[in-house]
Amino acid sequence: MMEEKEKFVSSPDVCSWADDETENYHFEVTMPGVEKDTIKLKVHEDSFFVKGETENTVYVGSYAICCPIKPEEAKAVYKNGILKIDIPFKDPMEDAVDVPID
Repeated sequence: MMEEKEKFVSSPDVCSWADDETENYHFEVTMPGVEKDTIKLKVHEDSFFVKGETENTVYVGSYAICCPIKPEEAKAVYKNGILKIDIPFKDPMEDAVDVPID
């Protein structure tokens, strides 16, 4: 019976920025050696969670997002160890409610 080797746990490097038009939020998550089918990505309105594994390492992290976004419109592409995520910002007035004035 083979003994299972304990994996090293590490937080991936994350770079984030808003595009020049401030319409989208962009993230680049660096996870060298991770196979695409091991990646789990969950996006909420104010945060995201990512996990990916190699033979020796588990990359895992949960990150806050500064401004409301539209998680249902998120797009992600993984290539050469970098997970690129693009998420549109939510219009600040999108959920606004008209209040009647007496």
